[in-house]
Amino acid sequence: MSGDTSSGPVWFAAHTRPRCEKKLAQYCARHAVECDLPCYKSVKKYRGKTLTFLKPLFPGYLFVRTAPIHRRLLCQSDYIANLLEVGDQQLFVRQLADINTALETDYEIRLVPIITEGVRIRVKSGPLRGIEGWVEARKGMSNVMLRLDFISKAASVQIDASELELI
Repeated sequence: MSGDTSSGPVWFAAHTRPRCEKKLAQYCARHAVECDLPCYKSVKKYRGKTLTFLKPLFPGYLFVRTAPIHRRLLCQSDYIANLLEVGDQQLFVRQLADINTALETDYEIRLVPIITEGVRIRVKSGPLRGIEGWVEARKGMSNVMLRLDFISKAASVQIDASELELI
């Protein structure tokens, strides 16, 4: 990514209309706009059948990367309520990558409604090795908060405390 983002692609947080995250992702795909919709697996049982759904980890948000001059194309969709430019692009990219890495594992991921203050940690072993977060200890396991500061949201991953180290 170049240092000059005035005309090159940058990340935006598209605050979507209710339940329009996937529709906006499809709109972006049709218009060749890079986007990221972090989703987690939700398992439901219906009359003996087990179904798995992909649900947005951050309801109401889709992250898009495009040149600022193409904002109008995104806003022409009926799916966006507001398009917010991400200020600290490098921090956002790193945090989003950490969340996507966590989603690729078998760890249970869930949305945390409010980011709480805690101890900052780094995962020292396992598939999430090197990821940094904030911890809330519970019964031998730890809930590690993977923050996405730009939208003041976080995801929580349960990890054995022995896999963590203080930063």
